Amino acid sequence: MAGEKQESPWPVPAFQFKVTFGSLGEIAFQEVSGLDTEYDVIEYRGGNSIDFSPGLKKTSDVTLKKGMFSNDHALFDFFASVKMNTVARETVTIQLLDEEHKPLFTWRLKNAFPKKVTGASLNAKSSEAAIEELVLAHEGLTMEK
Repeated sequence: MAGEKQESPWPVPAFQFKVTFGSLGEIAFQEVSGLDTEYDVIEYRGGNSIDFSPGLKKTSDVTLKKGMFSNDHALFDFFASVKMNTVARETVTIQLLDEEHKPLFTWRLKNAFPKKVTGASLNAKSSEAAIEELVLAHEGLTMEK
C-alpha cells in the first residue's frame, strides 16, 4: 500500500530464475513469458444481487526461449514425444531467485505438454545466437511465495 515502509526500496529483478521439468530436470532458459491467470466475467446478474462471482479461470500458454547447443535436443525430444492422443505431461516449476539463489516466487504448471516448438531464425547478416522456443499448454497454474 502507498506510504508503507518497505524492507527493500527496489523491486525484485527478473533476470535470475530457473525452470525445472518433472522428468527432464533443470533446463536453463533465456526468457519465460505467459505466467498469467484470469477469470471470465459473468455479465448477467439479478438486479437486486450484490454478489459478483467470477466465471471460469483461464490461463495462457507459457513460452520459454533458450539458446541452442549442438548436443542439446531435450526440447525437440519432448515435443517429439507427442503421439496421437498420448502425450507425456510434466509438472514444470518456474522459480524467481534472489541474489543467494533462493526462490522468492514459484509458479507451477500442472500437466504441461509441448504445444509448439520453434527452431532458430537463421540470418547470415547477423551474429546473434540461435534461440529456440517452446510453447507449453497446461491444465493449471499455481503461484506460491
